[in-house]
Amino acid sequence: MTTDILYDQVAEAIAQLNPAKTLTLKAPAAMQQRLSELMEKHTAKGLLPDEKDELDHYIVLERLIRLAKIHAQQQLIG
Repeated sequence: MTTDILYDQVAEAIAQLNPAKTLTLKAPAAMQQRLSELMEKHTAKGLLPDEKDELDHYIVLERLIRLAKIHAQQQLIG
């Protein structure tokens, strides 16, 4: 099983819990700020290994939530 399939299955499970609420999911302001800082640093001068790992985790979470929102929208549409 590929990671894409696993992400999709987890996203679908999240969306099924409460599709309407899933569509409103948003990262807290502090998380958004940290992500912006990491992206700026990555672009400007590069990241330390632990910062790169942190950024990678944010990217995975963001992808998972986007997939969950897609599934939620599909469930609400019918």
